[in-house]
Amino acid sequence: MAELGKGYKTLFLCDYLRLPDLRREIHEGLNVVETWNSANGFIFYGRSGEFATNQREDAEVAMLCLHLLQISLVSINTLMIQRVLAAPDWAEQLAANDLRALTPLIYSNVNPYGLIRLT
Repeated sequence: MAELGKGYKTLFLCDYLRLPDLRREIHEGLNVVETWNSANGFIFYGRSGEFATNQREDAEVAMLCLHLLQISLVSINTLMIQRVLAAPDWAEQLAANDLRALTPLIYSNVNPYGLIRLT
């Protein structure tokens, strides 16, 4: 089974080197994951973003709090982006590639100490 896995890995690497579209798709996915991890590290800043306990209940509460923060961040940013895009001036200025690149995973408008700038 290990040798079969090595064969599949080799075939994938050959495809990766041969197909620019596959490389682009993989790098776009990695950028999204890295952005998400960066946002998580920012909003879950206490104790270097690590679960500092080995107690299952405490780790679960910390994880649920992180999920709540993630959902809140994405929800607020989505509403703000929708408000901006509803303005007719932006509809004329943004191309399809610009709209495709929009993401609610921004956190420059958030102060991790509890204040949020909504301008």
